[in-house]
Amino acid sequence: METTYKQPRISTDLPGPKARAVLEADEKYVSPSYTRDYPLVAEQGRGCWIEDIDENLFLDMTAGIAVCATGHCHPEVVAAIREQSEKLLHMSGTDFYYRAQADLAAALSAITPGPGPKRVFFGNSGAEAIECALKLARWHTKRQTIIAFEGAFHGRTMGALSLTASKPVHKANFSPLVPGVHHVPFGDADAVERILGRFVPEAEVAAIFVEALQGEGGYNPAPPGFLMRLRQICDRTGALLVCDEVQSGMGRTGTMWAFEHDGVVPDILASAKGIASGLPLGACIAQENVMDWGPGAHASTFGGNPLACCAALTTIRLLKDGLIDNAEAVGRVLRGKLEEVVEKNASLTEVRGRGLMLAVETTSPDLRNKIVWECFRKGLLVLGCGKSAVRFSPPLVLQAEEAELAASLFAEAIEKVV
Repeated sequence: METTYKQPRISTDLPGPKARAVLEADEKYVSPSYTRDYPLVAEQGRGCWIEDIDENLFLDMTAGIAVCATGHCHPEVVAAIREQSEKLLHMSGTDFYYRAQADLAAALSAITPGPGPKRVFFGNSGAEAIECALKLARWHTKRQTIIAFEGAFHGRTMGALSLTASKPVHKANFSPLVPGVHHVPFGDADAVERILGRFVPEAEVAAIFVEALQGEGGYNPAPPGFLMRLRQICDRTGALLVCDEVQSGMGRTGTMWAFEHDGVVPDILASAKGIASGLPLGACIAQENVMDWGPGAHASTFGGNPLACCAALTTIRLLKDGLIDNAEAVGRVLRGKLEEVVEKNASLTEVRGRGLMLAVETTSPDLRNKIVWECFRKGLLVLGCGKSAVRFSPPLVLQAEEAELAASLFAEAIEKVV
């Protein structure tokens, strides 16, 4: 497969004949709980491009849901995985030792703001990183109450799901969830103060969980001053500030972590998705004095496996060597082009987000869904977020020409459905 392209290529009906065979098997054997917005059957990818099983070519503005930060199959990431696969696949880092895990923990400590060293717990996903943060917050503070926000998405495991408040479908038929979680409006620090003054004793709050830029909830950036107010509330009450950087971290917003835009330092942060460029890895990173539990308190058989750690070390190096700067610079280009599209269409209301984590709000969920489908038909991969927004979360290797092409295809799709 070539590594650079100028235009998408759609040479069959969508889905194509080979794709339809896969869809039939999927319909028969795969859990019906999965959500698929359109019938893409991916076969291979390079950079910001995906080729499906019928050799149709798509410009990818999803990055596998913000996972492939360095692009699909970055040659240096692939080389690191290949080299490691010939030496050691697994040895369980919670019972034994290997260099890649220690090296990655040190690298994550170095790129995480804070006054001193950090400690890192490795899992396999963002939900596991959040579960770790939830358990650690209760362990360290010896408190139980958690405050989270409306519109938040923290994952689907039971603890993470208890913090989530973006869509009712996520929680339907799963109660009772983890008790002691209170939700308040995102961006409203006064609401946090009210709940502390009326319903929850300050001395019982273990942590406040927050996304610096909400993901599934609609790509909503924290209002100016909001995170700083939360930091002050935590400092006053002894609660821990936990930042969920699963989707917004690893350079996506033009800084390593999205909370850096607001000048705060969390006590704990959760990272995943883009951390290992496509391999499953989650990390709960905490200030050293916070991650003070002992052996046996928490563990993971597969978390931080050698392959994922080597991929993550390469990812961090590539981010520091230019991809974060590229996300900020090309993000400005993409935002500017999307704003031009919004200005010309009354069915679109705004562009929001940071770096290469952007959303275009539409006037209705139905319209958004039609736009997403029409983009697919034109060879542009996008997804929805929130109630009626289209999200753009491409690989951080996106070039300015590709950003302009994405906005052009997006505009064509809108013209077709409006």
